[in-house]
Amino acid sequence: MKKLVLIGCLLGCSTAFAQSFIPAFDRFSGKEIAYINLEDGTKIEGTIDDIDRKKGLIEEIVILPTGQKKKRKIQAEEIKTMYLPASGYNKLVNASEQTFNAQKWKDNNVNMDIINKGYAYFEKSTVGIKKDVEVLLMQMVNPSFSQKIKVYHDPRAQESMRFGVAGITMAGGDDKSYYVKVGDAAAVKIKRKDYEEAYLALYKDCPELLKKLKDDHRWSKFDEHLWAYTTECK
Repeated sequence: MKKLVLIGCLLGCSTAFAQSFIPAFDRFSGKEIAYINLEDGTKIEGTIDDIDRKKGLIEEIVILPTGQKKKRKIQAEEIKTMYLPASGYNKLVNASEQTFNAQKWKDNNVNMDIINKGYAYFEKSTVGIKKDVEVLLMQMVNPSFSQKIKVYHDPRAQESMRFGVAGITMAGGDDKSYYVKVGDAAAVKIKRKDYEEAYLALYKDCPELLKKLKDDHRWSKFDEHLWAYTTECK
């Protein structure tokens, strides 16, 4: 009974704060349909059989296409975007968090109807890694308000806390870093300790917002700041 109460509370809290970043998921369902869009324009739908990762990033996904008997291996470099079904409790939280946002942002390129069913969204992006720029498949955490600035999960970021619900480990708190992509520039890592200065550059074309944030620009409110920037600034 206590677990049910906790789940109900968390779902309610997620709905109330619909502008929040989506938690990054690392467990995906092998029973529900995954949607993969390849760089050559091919669209593949099917169930996930296996996923290979390196340093937290997906390198290869094995999928059984719908209506076929032979599995297909797809390398990360072949993928342009994809929607993977989150498993278990993660799926419930994800769907509840994003419903409001989907109704508000119909012009977004991301398919929020799919995400609202409990899916994680990945897309190919240029990413600055130290002195190099690489093209990587990244999991976006702000799909419903990513028109100006995109925020990606840092697969090697340590989170502030983790807790278990019904045998499933959930990420909690705010990540200590994200990869942030402004316009067409490569995504760069922003750490919690850097946000004191980074927020000034991120929202520099919206002086009204900067004025509001002058006395309170905590990293824990990064998602709220970005939501305000996306919805209130021209």
